[in-house]
Formats: sequence, structure tokens, C-alpha cells
Amino acid sequence: KSFLNHTAYLSCYFPNSQKTDIKDLRIFWQKGDVEVVHEIYYGQEKLDNLSPKYINRTKMDMDKWTLQLLNAGIVDEGHYTCIIQHRDKGSPKVIHTSVCLLHIIANYSQPEIAWLHTGELKSNKYLNLSCSSSGGYPEPKQMTWLISHENTTHRLMHHMDVSQDAVTKLYSVTSKLNITVPTNTLTNISCLVHLGEQLGSLVSVPLVI
Repeated sequence: KSFLNHTAYLSCYFPNSQKTDIKDLRIFWQKGDVEVVHEIYYGQEKLDNLSPKYINRTKMDMDKWTLQLLNAGIVDEGHYTCIIQHRDKGSPKVIHTSVCLLHIIANYSQPEIAWLHTGELKSNKYLNLSCSSSGGYPEPKQMTWLISHENTTHRLMHHMDVSQDAVTKLYSVTSKLNITVPTNTLTNISCLVHLGEQLGSLVSVPLVI
């Protein structure tokens, strides 16, 4: 995983037990089946075969056998294969391959609750709210409303509207809530954006009624 516009580290761990001389190795990274991302040709970096979008964006750390992909973007997501060939009696032979799957993460804004109606609140009338969060990636799993009063909390899952910016590929999400105005009790209303098991959730500032 890498954060948007940060450096992604793609490992090609190669236990070089024989301490093979790098001048006898051809090392190249490719994305999918066609795009060449980085190439070291018998000790020298070679640019001839690189896909244009990777020129001046990669560095190979030979001590850690790790490729650094600078300024990683959402279009860089995908499978990367590292292939190491050894010059064996003139004809190169593959001695190591490694595959990485790159995921890009962009932080969503803190969810914000907004009022969707004007005028004063009256008991037993409806309260219309929306919750929004934007600028994130990947697409969130779910939006949840938490309504707490006295010692009970209700969890409501409503429809989530998702839009994706055509240029940046970042997502914006909104969910609407329509509930009866609570009476004679203090009520806390919060909204959560669920980003998935490994990324956790973001919670809004609670609205107190």
C-alpha cells in the first residue's frame, strides 16, 4: 500500500547467496504484461524500453532489492512483476521472479453532518440531515449513522451516494437521514465512513439535539 503522491516501495527480495555480480544480471520490472517500469541491464540503468510514464520516476535500491516508485498515483495501481536474469554462457536465464500488487490510499475528509431543512425543530416532525466526506480512495464500503440517547445507541445504514472525479479518480460520498425529531431527551447523532477492515473508519463531529 502507498499513500497518493508518496513513494511506493515494491519489493523484489532476491536472496543473492552466491553474491552474483550485478554486471551479470539483467533486472527489469514490468506492470501487467506490457509496460516496462525499470530496467538494469548488466549493471547499467537502461531507459530505451521504459514506458514513458515511468521515466525519471523510479529508483532501484540494490541493497534491499526494492524499487521506489515516486509520486505514486491511482493509475499506478496494479500488479508489478520483477524478473532477474543471469547471463549464463551468453544466453540469459531467469533465476528469480517476484510479483507485487500495489494499492493506493488517499485520505477522506472528516465526515460532516449538514442540516437539509430550515425553520425551527418541532416535536414529532421529521429531521433531515446529510453526511458527506470527499477526496478519498479507494471507494468506501459503507456509511453508518449512530443515534444515541440515554443509554441506547441505534445504528442505521442508509443508501450511500458515491461519485468519482473523472480526472483525479478520488471519491466523494454522501448519505441522508430522515428521522423523527426526538423529544424530552438529549440525542447525539454521528456519521461513520467505513473504509474497509485494514483502513478502519472515520467519524464525524457529533450533532447534539
